[in-house]
Amino acid sequence: MSIVRTDVPMTSWLCEQIIDELVRTYPFCRSELLTTTAFDRPIRTLVIGSGERKVLFTAAHHANEWITTPVILKFVEEMAQAMENGGQLAGVDARELGERVTIYTVPMVNPDGVDLVTGLTQPGQLQYETAAALSQNYPSIPFPDGWKANLLGVDLNLNYPAGWRQAREIKFSQGFTRPGPRDYVGRAPLNQLETRALAGYTEAVDPALVLAYHSQGRVIYWQFADIEVPGARELGERMAQVSGYALEETPFESAFAGYKDWFIQNFRRPGYTIEVGEGINPLPLSQFDQIYQDNLPLLVTAALG
Repeated sequence: MSIVRTDVPMTSWLCEQIIDELVRTYPFCRSELLTTTAFDRPIRTLVIGSGERKVLFTAAHHANEWITTPVILKFVEEMAQAMENGGQLAGVDARELGERVTIYTVPMVNPDGVDLVTGLTQPGQLQYETAAALSQNYPSIPFPDGWKANLLGVDLNLNYPAGWRQAREIKFSQGFTRPGPRDYVGRAPLNQLETRALAGYTEAVDPALVLAYHSQGRVIYWQFADIEVPGARELGERMAQVSGYALEETPFESAFAGYKDWFIQNFRRPGYTIEVGEGINPLPLSQFDQIYQDNLPLLVTAALG
């Protein structure tokens, strides 16, 4: 019986319960508290493997892209099961994978926002009403389904010091000048607990590669600015081939201040944004099985490099 639930909307509480159960069940898994949010929700890591190569996979920077969290959790569970049973993962021996690679994950970067979109935070609660008040600054964005930010109204994937001022200029020109559901860059880069903690964790792990999971579009973005990372395009092409996703350059208006942008800039190593599924966020769980089928070989390919 699977520990990871893929039949109900993901919440911060459910994510934490799943991580705890995975760690209890499989000796290959371990977890630590990365930080707690401004509203006291935990952000947890989940790590599997013991290899020399280190990679870091993240999901749910954006609240209404929470379907990416069970992708990461299910991948870790299936890898742990295969390691225990001597099985394979996307055609790769799982024990060998675990001996070659240590896979660090942060399955839910934005638990405050996720709980708003998935309904754990409900009308009448102070956090809900605070977010609803912020959303009134942007009446054209559906509430709460259009919410991407944390509950302070900062878009976490626009809060990294990698062209942050350019991101600010672009988003301000589009009218996103104050806290709200999406596209507000914050008052300064890394001024949010979530982004500061993830940047610090990334520096501590010092990974060879990062993936940042988002939705939607079935696209892999691989570049930042004019930085040429050796092998990044070639690995991106392999990930595109095994997943059926397109490898593309990031659109200019979205090309700054993201997590993978910061990683490429600071580490000069491959970093990718993976946009799963198709449609309007939040994507329905009916898409999950196809999303996972597409991304399992991508995740294994990224892990091996």
